[in-house]
Parts: sequence; structure tokens; C-alpha cells
Amino acid sequence: MPPSDPIEAIKFLMDQQGLTPRDLESFIGTSGHVSEVLNRKRKLSLAMIKRLHDGLRIP
Repeated sequence: MPPSDPIEAIKFLMDQQGLTPRDLESFIGTSGHVSEVLNRKRKLSLAMIKRLHDGLRIP
């Protein structure tokens, strides 16, 4: 099984927990950064990954 795509994992979690992109701002940054990450125009940084892991328990 290939490794899961991190953006798809975030979108799945958002769907399951009823989160909006605005809810991710505290983990990723500004609304523009959230949009760019979700649209694959900006890569997740290590700091973003750590905050998402700590805050939303994404493995």
C-alpha cells in the first residue's frame, strides 16, 4: 500500500470532524497559506506538520 497523501489526510479529517479551512489557520498560518496548502500550491513545512500533529492528532 503506498503512503497516504498528507493533503488528502487533512481533507479527510476536515470532512470527518466538520472543520473548515478557517479552523486550520492556527496550525498552518493565514487563510491564504491554508488555501495554498489545500490546493497544493504551497508545501507543508515541518512546523506546520508538527502543529497539525499536536493539535489535530494527525499521524
